[in-house]
Amino acid sequence: MTELIRERNPSARTLLDVACGTGKHLEVLQHEFEVEGLDLDGDLLAIARERLGPAVPLHQGDMRSFDLGRHFDAVTCLFSAIGHTADTDELDAAIGAMARHLAPGGVLVVEPWLEPDVWIPGLLHLLTVDEPDLKIARITVPERHGITSVMNFHYLVATPDGVETHVERLEHGLFTTAEHRTALERAGLAVEHEEDGLTGRGIWIGTAPAG
Repeated sequence: MTELIRERNPSARTLLDVACGTGKHLEVLQHEFEVEGLDLDGDLLAIARERLGPAVPLHQGDMRSFDLGRHFDAVTCLFSAIGHTADTDELDAAIGAMARHLAPGGVLVVEPWLEPDVWIPGLLHLLTVDEPDLKIARITVPERHGITSVMNFHYLVATPDGVETHVERLEHGLFTTAEHRTALERAGLAVEHEEDGLTGRGIWIGTAPAG
């Protein structure tokens, strides 16, 4: 990530992580940049504050409409968090808000969610943890409603104290390559796309005009 940013902005010093969640990305990035984070979920920000301490500013806000009143040399939105936008209007709004926080020559890095033709409803997925005193099974049952992917997570957690079950539902918008590119171009950025990216889902890079 650091190399990707510095290739386009060698003097980049400040970085904002949008949809920072519990701050795991910021924990790494703070060694290379002066970092700040933004997330809509106050509970996740509380965990991030414990992880990062008071030196890292964290803001609660919506990626589609936030305004921190300052600019950054780099803005990131990772781990497919951009998928929380429900349609192309929300995608445009989120990319636009991030772009408005870029300093001249600033770099926006967005890790997308899956494209529509990759998402397969009904394709079950299983993850397990098998430790002596902890057994976890997570079964994912995927659905699709229009351009929305739905992941229904069913958890079975066993410890020596007993067994618990949990259910979680996560919805992400499914956007095409063209729709991502258009959103960045509308925000006035020079656009690049790397197919592999950080986790195999690709990466979108937008660079603001130098000024």
